[in-house]
Amino acid sequence: MRPILPLRPGAVLTALASPLLLSGAAAAQGAQVTLDEISVTSPSPVQPARAPGAGSAAAPTTVAAPSFGLLPVVTDTFSPVTVVTRDQIARDQPRTLGDALLDRPGIASSTYAPGAASRPIIRGLDNARVRIQENGIVNGGVSDLGEDHAVPVNPLVSDRLEVIRGPATLRYGSGAIGGVVSADNNRVPTYIPANGSTGQVTTGYSSVDNGRLGAATVDAGKDGIAVHADGFKTASDSYAIPGGIQRNSYTESQGGSVGLSAIGDRGFIGAAFTHYDALYAIPGGEAEQARTRLTPNQDRFLSRGEYRPLDGPIEVIRYWAGYSVYRHDEIGIGEDGFEGRQATFKNREAEIRVEAQHVPVFTSIGKFTGAIGIQGDRRVINTQLESFLPKTDSRAGAVYLFEELEVVPGTRLQAAGRIEGDRLRSTAVRFPGDYLPVAGEDPLRYPLTRRFAPKSASFGILQDLPYGFVASLNGSYVERAPTGYELFSQGPHDATATFEIGDPTLKLERARTVEASIRHALGPLRFEATGFYTRYTGFIYKRLTGNLCDDDFASCGTGDELRQIVYSQQNATFYGAELIGQYDALPVGNGFLGVEGQFDFVRARFDDGTNVPRIPPYRVGGGVYLRADGWFARVNLLHAFAHTQTAPFETTTAGYDDLRAEVAYTKALDPAVYGASEVTLGLQGRNLLDADIRNSASFKKDEILLPGRNLRLFLTARF
Repeated sequence: MRPILPLRPGAVLTALASPLLLSGAAAAQGAQVTLDEISVTSPSPVQPARAPGAGSAAAPTTVAAPSFGLLPVVTDTFSPVTVVTRDQIARDQPRTLGDALLDRPGIASSTYAPGAASRPIIRGLDNARVRIQENGIVNGGVSDLGEDHAVPVNPLVSDRLEVIRGPATLRYGSGAIGGVVSADNNRVPTYIPANGSTGQVTTGYSSVDNGRLGAATVDAGKDGIAVHADGFKTASDSYAIPGGIQRNSYTESQGGSVGLSAIGDRGFIGAAFTHYDALYAIPGGEAEQARTRLTPNQDRFLSRGEYRPLDGPIEVIRYWAGYSVYRHDEIGIGEDGFEGRQATFKNREAEIRVEAQHVPVFTSIGKFTGAIGIQGDRRVINTQLESFLPKTDSRAGAVYLFEELEVVPGTRLQAAGRIEGDRLRSTAVRFPGDYLPVAGEDPLRYPLTRRFAPKSASFGILQDLPYGFVASLNGSYVERAPTGYELFSQGPHDATATFEIGDPTLKLERARTVEASIRHALGPLRFEATGFYTRYTGFIYKRLTGNLCDDDFASCGTGDELRQIVYSQQNATFYGAELIGQYDALPVGNGFLGVEGQFDFVRARFDDGTNVPRIPPYRVGGGVYLRADGWFARVNLLHAFAHTQTAPFETTTAGYDDLRAEVAYTKALDPAVYGASEVTLGLQGRNLLDADIRNSASFKKDEILLPGRNLRLFLTARF
């Protein structure tokens, strides 16, 4: 197997690539075993249990270097995978997935309410095209409906974050056409700790917003039973910006989970219950003046399992299932001058996915490994008061297939296909062509059911090269059905200060993509470089019309509060590149002094010559780091160029420089004496130049600045 640095074996491919690469290891009492170690060998006879860090009994040992400060480079996938490791999460202490990922090449975030509502943007794509999941199941919130909505996933209790692009996204559906953001943890336990229990506690303080946080995870088990518990709590005041305070930007959140699994020689089955709730304010513009704040609350049930037959054509069967109930109120000062609930969003969502992986088939042209899967989901969205979407019921079913052929050692081919059946039901509205009211006439409302059958396919090659380099080339054709809010939106959205109008006649969105990459993970040099080109037919986007509305359609054209947005469709072309690397230049103690750098850009235009709105800027960065004798120190500058390639009614965005530095020390301890096996204490600085930073991909970029100079003190203990 190619090395995955710096993660433990099995860390990355548990949620991505092809199911062909995923199989389990038998669990045994007293041994810490993860059931998703990487292996493509037959499970007969049973592979012996092994602890993380040990090699497969039937495959060469996977090398895992010490992770602290190392750039994770995954070479065993057909498309590049961005990984945020557990130690990186503990050092950065992000409160949202967007915060955790926004400076990675090819990834930005919406930063609508920094520290609270900040959803990842992948290669300029967001919302309906980026699937956010936790432990393989969709997150179940309404963050895709509006940039002001938080994702009900807190990264502080995650073991790792992964951003998956390319052919692997076919496993999850057309809603992942832009990519998948996966938060993975052990909420449904998959192993029994070697010493009976293990855990982590982290806490920190940030100066820019008087931010306080704490999070803890515990795993324990014995006699084939494993349990997990975690909890977190965060709070912050309105954050500082150069020369002042960004009013109405305070946040707080809390939540936790408990899980239980039965683990045996041939697999496991488990379940978990999770609760999340928060309160956060929306800064800038009308929302700030109305003191708008949101109160997301979610209860979620998740179950996972795996079974490995003794013999027969099936190597392993896995399932993932989840059900969530979500609600948030949007509270603020209404037009009557009184404070109260202005809108309510409710979402009930269920999903199940089952995969069967067949045993390897050896032929004259090579070894075939593969899997077939089925997926089903249902989502019911219900909104009340000043909300833009009527009750919408969406259902989908799909079947998908992955097959991989190892022609010769070091050369692998992959093909994948997926077909879906989508049904969306709600109340549609027929608006005038200019989206302005006609005197004496109300737009026609009528019930409507739309059905779609998206089909997708991908092909790829993964090739080992001399000196540890790995290259890949992929091509894909993906169809995406419009979402309920793209079809049926028809009213005001108070928190975003928009009047949103859907198009019930939208057609399938089609994307044809070619992607090439080269990666290196061994030795002092770790880097990956990727280029991509995507041609969209019928790209769906939010188009600003230039009209202003108040709280009903009759006011459009004469109102002054809400920007009118219409979901529209047009052909478009996206292309770009992503590069990141580290080089250990000079030995220092038991480590190295090194240099690092990154660059990324995405260019997106419609066929009529106009630009796609809200595209991230070109960025370049670099710095130096020291990793030795338990110490990690780093100084890095990220420069974002001015964004001038604007869409109609969009303004230009100035560039910025984000100077960052950190120093941390990790000390191994004797658990018998201190109760902890390792402690990390550190100090991290962001935006040390106290620069004015605006995000060109954000609806709020003309109304708010991102946080100013910030120092974060963090402490993490593991036991």
